[in-house]
Amino acid sequence: MERNGVRLAHDTWVVIADGEKYLLLRNEGNVEDPNLCAVLKEEVENPPARELSSDRPGRMRDAGPGKSALQQTDWHRLSERRFAEDLAALLVDWASQGRFRRLVVVADPCTLGALRAAYGDRLQSVLAAEIGKDLTNVPIGEIEGLLNSA
Repeated sequence: MERNGVRLAHDTWVVIADGEKYLLLRNEGNVEDPNLCAVLKEEVENPPARELSSDRPGRMRDAGPGKSALQQTDWHRLSERRFAEDLAALLVDWASQGRFRRLVVVADPCTLGALRAAYGDRLQSVLAAEIGKDLTNVPIGEIEGLLNSA
């Protein structure tokens, strides 16, 4: 990534993601005049953790006479991580098929961490930039400007 923004060459793919949705864009323009066009969009429903769990956390006996509460599973965060892992697997698969030669990944920091862990170095040859920013609710026209200033 360059200091004065990401240079979006023609045919660069850009994935904008968070833990519940992603938008895949392709630059139909060139470096000087990017024109991001939507290729694919996916969104999953992921209700808050309080709606996914109905039971209180479990308890276990301590060494002494008492009991301790076990940590409750955060099903919402677990679902977000699985979504990121599935997206990473899809990107790796597409890269191996040669569907894109340059990729920019933009995701909120938590999702970006999960994506990095899932794709590891398997996208290294096509990865142009990774940006830790949530742009999933930003219109496509504004994304071009934000990436140029990133």
